[in-house]
Amino acid sequence: MKPITQTEFDDARSIVYETLQPTLQHRWPLLCQEMGCEVWLKHENHTPTGAFKVRGGLVYMRRRVRDGHRGGVITASTGNHGQSVPFAAGREGIAATVVVPTTNALGKNASMRALGAELVETGDDFNVAKQVAEQMAAERNLHMIASFHRDLVMGVATYAHELFDAAGELDAVYVPIGLGSGICGVITARDLLGLKTKIIGVVPTGANSYALSFAQDRPVPINRIDTIAEGIAVREPNAEAVQFINTRVERMVEISDDAIKQAMRTLYSATHNVAEPSGAAALAALMQEKEKNAGKRVGVILSGGNVDADRLTRILAA
Repeated sequence: MKPITQTEFDDARSIVYETLQPTLQHRWPLLCQEMGCEVWLKHENHTPTGAFKVRGGLVYMRRRVRDGHRGGVITASTGNHGQSVPFAAGREGIAATVVVPTTNALGKNASMRALGAELVETGDDFNVAKQVAEQMAAERNLHMIASFHRDLVMGVATYAHELFDAAGELDAVYVPIGLGSGICGVITARDLLGLKTKIIGVVPTGANSYALSFAQDRPVPINRIDTIAEGIAVREPNAEAVQFINTRVERMVEISDDAIKQAMRTLYSATHNVAEPSGAAALAALMQEKEKNAGKRVGVILSGGNVDADRLTRILAA
């Protein structure tokens, strides 16, 4: 991916803030005490769709309309990107279809329908849903929106810029990786601001394609997914994202589902915030690397809070 320029970012920021207010970042005392460092928690669970993805959807859709394209769109998603697309499309008067796995969170499905999306449920994971969406795009003459695109990165970079504006030059920021727009956005904001902050990618052990891709310096797909964090459960990494990430991040951290659940409990007890499993992944990684960060200033991205109530109840009660 070609680096995003300051002019492009400024345009993306103006698009995002037509609709959204900046989200907050807090230094929660209990979280700082438990982690042994100064933790800046970025609250992307407080956007209108409950996740960071909405920022990218707004930029992508506006830039598409500017280019004269107003036809229907389709995408594949496990929920947060799938909410951002109809959210943004609706504001431009464009019809949106979202294809999701049959295992998808019911709450996310309900939110996508409420935003006006035609929802199609098929397959066991994101990759199957993506194949079906591509086939439907060809059959229905719809524009296929990928989950990773440079315009999406421009939009989501705004949350990282907000974090750095408030916190300054952090020692490190932990970022969960799905297909890569979030971490590429954090890298973009850091580089535009000329900071030395280390960016650390986070993936589940049961969906570690980006960690393998980092270790082998090439896109490395995996055969199966085994994680509760559906928002970052990717079998096939995006080659463009891999190339951008691998030359700009400090390292990758793999975390277990048990660590994710513990991070969800910690976020609730220390900050009274709800995180979906993928949204708690960054904190899980910081908890795993607690000793490395003693006394430092660290950013943690709470990327989303869209978790079904019964699932959250079971995890918090464990």
